[in-house]
Amino acid sequence: MSDRVYNVLFLCSGNSARSIFAEAILNELGGGRFRAYSAGSQPAGAVHPLTLDVLERLGMDTESARSKSWDEFAAPGAPEMDFIFTVCDSAAGEACPSWPGQPMTAHWGVPDPVLVEGSPAERHFAFAETFRVLRRRIELFVNLPLQKIDRLSLRQQLNEIGTN
Repeated sequence: MSDRVYNVLFLCSGNSARSIFAEAILNELGGGRFRAYSAGSQPAGAVHPLTLDVLERLGMDTESARSKSWDEFAAPGAPEMDFIFTVCDSAAGEACPSWPGQPMTAHWGVPDPVLVEGSPAERHFAFAETFRVLRRRIELFVNLPLQKIDRLSLRQQLNEIGTN
């Protein structure tokens, strides 16, 4: 078994909910094989309170959660990414920075829970559902045999995960 740790960046436009969830989930499920990061093309500047609430209710780390620009990860000295996943449609359509190392990319779009209107219960449900969808995709990802799969097959499987 390899001791390699894969760096994974989750991108969204605001970096206040979906990408923050994905970062926290992968850091928890990754078993030391993955180091997750998140960023936004137009960061909101703060993590949405309902994002933090869902993470806290599930006993997950919120200490390191912060809304940040993807420019941090394109700058000299930033960790080199092995995988980059967009989790919102707007970030997927934007011109991304040039990422060193030719990371594998895929789009795992999820509706933005921040945009949901309604009662507090309905809004909380939207955040919880977003978390659930991302957790399922990340569970599939961490169970891929990364050391044993060719790049083309891996790309296909990563794209398929985005439809689950």
